[in-house]
Amino acid sequence: MENTAFLEELKTLTSNENLISINREVNELKTKFEDYVIEEERKLQIAQLDAQEKGEEIPENLELVNLKDAFYVELNDFKERRKVLVAAKNEMQLENLKKKKGLIAKLREIIQHEENIGAAFGGLKETQDTWKEIGDIPRDNRDEIQTEYSRLIEDFFYNINIYKQLKEHDLHRNTQMKLAIIEKMQALDKVESIKEVEQQLKALQNDWEDIGPVSNDEWDVMKDNYWKAVRLCYDRINTFYEAKRNVLNENLAKKNILLEEIKAFIVELPEELDQSAWETNTAKVLEYQGAWKKIGFGPKKENEEVWKAFRSECDIFFARKKLFYGDIQAEYDKIAEKKIALVKKAEALKTSEDWKNTASQIIQLQKDWKDSGNAGQRNEQKLWKQFRGACDAFFNARQKHFEFADAEFEGNLTKKKELIGKIEAYKIGADKSQAITDLKQFAAEFNEIGKVPMKEKDTIYHTYKNGLDKLYGALKLEGAEKTRVMYQAKIDTMSASKDAGRTFAFEKQDLRKQIDTIKAEINQLENNLGFFAKSKGADALRAEVNKKIDKANRDIEAIKQKIKMIPNE
Repeated sequence: MENTAFLEELKTLTSNENLISINREVNELKTKFEDYVIEEERKLQIAQLDAQEKGEEIPENLELVNLKDAFYVELNDFKERRKVLVAAKNEMQLENLKKKKGLIAKLREIIQHEENIGAAFGGLKETQDTWKEIGDIPRDNRDEIQTEYSRLIEDFFYNINIYKQLKEHDLHRNTQMKLAIIEKMQALDKVESIKEVEQQLKALQNDWEDIGPVSNDEWDVMKDNYWKAVRLCYDRINTFYEAKRNVLNENLAKKNILLEEIKAFIVELPEELDQSAWETNTAKVLEYQGAWKKIGFGPKKENEEVWKAFRSECDIFFARKKLFYGDIQAEYDKIAEKKIALVKKAEALKTSEDWKNTASQIIQLQKDWKDSGNAGQRNEQKLWKQFRGACDAFFNARQKHFEFADAEFEGNLTKKKELIGKIEAYKIGADKSQAITDLKQFAAEFNEIGKVPMKEKDTIYHTYKNGLDKLYGALKLEGAEKTRVMYQAKIDTMSASKDAGRTFAFEKQDLRKQIDTIKAEINQLENNLGFFAKSKGADALRAEVNKKIDKANRDIEAIKQKIKMIPNE
């Protein structure tokens, strides 16, 4: 082979698109080329020695040197390109391995969980088609992966044979169930409530879809009967809602008329009105509001828009009225100033260590707080949180001060644990009166035992409370008796808390605040009564307000009864 032929053949080989497959040919050519170079260099060495002995010019073979450089440049380029391709091939084979493992997992899932034969076969075919499309995987994994795949195929067809045996039974069962659904749909024409018809129809359609296939021979007739029953129901539903839409549109038209009337009424109001005029015009606005409520709903979107416009006109009127009668917030602010002063006094006392005198002072502050009245929604809760926080800080510090006496309370702890054991073992009998007496006796015994170590107080108290609460809950009392007994149980339980006196004080404070809030609501309701003019519509509104006032007074009386049940400590 001529020396240039090696290079030409190498270039021909490396121009092949599949560089991985020609590696053997390239290596063989490399070996031949290296043998050729060795032979040519041997010949050159002999010629050089001969020339040296004869004193002639020592020959050189530059052509061979250039050929070697060109050949190895081309060869190294081939190796680099092939290295990239080999790496890509390895990566692709690993990705293919991952895909085939995923198909095996999918096939295993189908075998274990797919009960629909059609879906199972569809999943199998999709898996097989995808399996064929996936290329080579690493040689070390081929046998293992193929063996697992083949085993799963065998498992699949084994399961399919079992499914086929059950299919006929399922088809018959599905037929009976779907026939029953059609009968239930046909019976819906006897249901008067359209809403109930909609709900039952939707549920039956969902049940129909969930049942599964039936025999092809029965399917066409059954499907026709099903859709006939569905259409009859929807025809009735659509007829109902069409009539309802007409009513909604009529209501919207009436509301628009009423809106225009109240707009004109608000615009025509004089700038200056006396109290009598305000009462008369308030009655008129309430008549508009009453008429609005009687109309009924309109289409949802339009109904919301026209309501906002109507409410805006009413708001304009009542805003002007509010300016006329003045703002009660001014009175709330005066009360708030008094309570701010009480907060400052409580804050100043919370770090005191004169436990007895300071406790008396703080209790007096709590009474002053109650007597000062309600500071309004904007101020009351915020100030109460600050005031109670300062009170709690003092009483918590006082509690810690006396913790050193815990050792002498160990005996009481043992007694209370024994009593709790009795409570937890107690069973409610048929005689509720006796049970209530027993539970009260438990509470009395618990309170008589005395204090326990500070670190055990919360735990022993909550265990006792939970046990007693569970027994009271098992009594299954009702009405006023339940309210009285359960609140008495709460009082009995509170008596055993770590600071019963303070707990009772706060309980009373909270109950009296509830009374203040209800009284404020009653005052507002009674004030509103003065705005009602003499008319049929106003009488109905006045009766409704009086009902609310009566209920509020009953609520106050019930809270007062609770206050009487709290011991004075």
